[in-house]
Amino acid sequence: MSEGPGAYDPLAGLDAVDWASHRHAYGPAVDVPGLLRALYRPDDAADAADTLLVNVHHQGGCVASATVAALPFLVRAATDPAVDAPVRMDLVDLVACVAHEGNRIAPRWIAPGWHEAWDLAVPGLLPLLHDPGPEVRTATAGALSEARGCADAALTALWARHARETVPEVLGALVDAAGELAVHADREREPALARLRALTGPAAGPGQRLRAVAALRAAGHEGNHARVVGEVLEGGDLGGYRVAEAVALLGGTLAERTGHLSRLLGHPAAPTRRETLEAVAGELSRRRSAVPALLPAVAELLDDPEPDNRLLAARVLGMCGTAARPWADRLAAMTDDEGEPYLPAQDHALWALARTGDPRCAAPLARRLAGERLGFGCFSVHAEGWWTYELSLSETLGPLAAHAGVLLPPLRARLRAARSVDEARALSQALTEWGPAAAPAVPELCALLESPAAVWAAEALAAIGPEAAAVVDRDLLRRLIDTPPGGQPFAARALARAHGRLTGDREPALTLYLPELDEPYGIDHAAIVLGELGPAGAPYADRLRELLRRETTGWVPLRVGEALWRITGRADEVVPALVAAIEPYTGGGVTPAVTETVRLLGEIGPAAAPAAPVLRAFLDADERPVEHGGWRSVPDDDALCAAALRALTGMSGGTAAAG
Repeated sequence: MSEGPGAYDPLAGLDAVDWASHRHAYGPAVDVPGLLRALYRPDDAADAADTLLVNVHHQGGCVASATVAALPFLVRAATDPAVDAPVRMDLVDLVACVAHEGNRIAPRWIAPGWHEAWDLAVPGLLPLLHDPGPEVRTATAGALSEARGCADAALTALWARHARETVPEVLGALVDAAGELAVHADREREPALARLRALTGPAAGPGQRLRAVAALRAAGHEGNHARVVGEVLEGGDLGGYRVAEAVALLGGTLAERTGHLSRLLGHPAAPTRRETLEAVAGELSRRRSAVPALLPAVAELLDDPEPDNRLLAARVLGMCGTAARPWADRLAAMTDDEGEPYLPAQDHALWALARTGDPRCAAPLARRLAGERLGFGCFSVHAEGWWTYELSLSETLGPLAAHAGVLLPPLRARLRAARSVDEARALSQALTEWGPAAAPAVPELCALLESPAAVWAAEALAAIGPEAAAVVDRDLLRRLIDTPPGGQPFAARALARAHGRLTGDREPALTLYLPELDEPYGIDHAAIVLGELGPAGAPYADRLRELLRRETTGWVPLRVGEALWRITGRADEVVPALVAAIEPYTGGGVTPAVTETVRLLGEIGPAAAPAAPVLRAFLDADERPVEHGGWRSVPDDDALCAAALRALTGMSGGTAAAG
């Protein structure tokens, strides 16, 4: 910060701001002026920038009044050579984050004056495009990509820098920003599009060509992007792009994308084949028609010389469930050391075989249960992307009730010798899925009631039904509600619900759950308990009707509607609400609550006929209406389709709804 008479003072006006009247994420912004001053003290600058990020931007979702007041000072510090370059880059990133929020969130979350302040701040950032540090230039391009109100001036500055820039990372950031801004520009829109089109030509490097295509697509430009991206893909060098990222730029038809992907699955480089498998998984997660088009080429990689590629190919086939049945013989051959020496690939092949419904999965799974190495995790992982995390034991075994005769003996032995609460929980959860088929395991589950895994054992016993109810220690189960094992906060409620299902005594569950009807959370669980009362729940029917009118999304309308139907037997007052709860999801974003609602409509039967058009819309879509981009996309979509088919059969008076 300059000193001396008449010197430029970047903090001029700081004390004239009434900071106490402004707010940030943690209350009144009285700490902001001290933090802004600290930016000019080398020992304190980095910490001050971090604190400003946390206070002024926090986790996004709003633009606070303190941010509007601080913006001019943040820009001055970012452009002041007296501030260390890493700190200046952090400040530019902070400004970019806030500008991003200001361009995307609802106006009610944006403090008055933000847009005007941002437009005034943009010219102050332009000199940073010529900063000596490439990381600062990159960050500045990112910030300017949000300069919608000054798009023409920002584009002019971006292209001027582009003509002189030599650092690939900065060049890419400049092109990205130009694509974001072109759609908001007036006089500079067409020149920007022309420059971007020129960068897609063969004279540019492969990474530049792909970046330019991405920018043109961001600008809403319609062109032959598939041709350009296809040329780059066929060339093999993607200039730093991943195959999945490049494929996402293809556009065009599924057939065009399929052709490129099928050829790339045979690429001589193992890493390219792996990336292509991930891109293929992305296509499969999005479109049902991609399965017959791409799965045969995926199956070829079950013989890939790279072990992890064999694993990933098995994972992709398993993701597609019964569609992978044509390759069940190959998967079955991979479930032992002779057919597949790489143990993680064995695990995935066995899981995939189970997903196809092939009975040959049972014997190797039984050997796993009886051996030292399971090869499956005790936890279920929910994550986006194509990380090949360990597969879940409970999810693998859960659908295999038909093979209980083979699996139960080693499973029971493993349950008796469970080495951890997590293992006992996973095995109990699988038995819960099996329901009455798990009845031979009642002695082991009853023994677990005196262990930290009591909650999951009780739930499995309740799912088994009368055979478990006849022998369970009811007094022990009742005592566990008052003194749940391990201090688990959810245990008392879960135990009370299981107690009610096994003994018919619903009072403990009602005592614990009914107060949640008046709370923001937990209504759905309380409704389950009321629904289990059947006609005896009639005193609560009016309260449930009120909730059904008020709650329209998520689990609550499903659980409340189900409870009301089980209590009153009247479908006419719940079906319209259930249909309204799922209809918005025909365009995408289906959640487990939607699929469970579809299952309930199938149980209701012919009286649920008004739901038929929505169910047909789910079935007729090619783009899967579930969330895309992860291993669960296809199984989730398969579950939705199966539920919809059963429901339509039930509505027509068929028998499939009971399946």
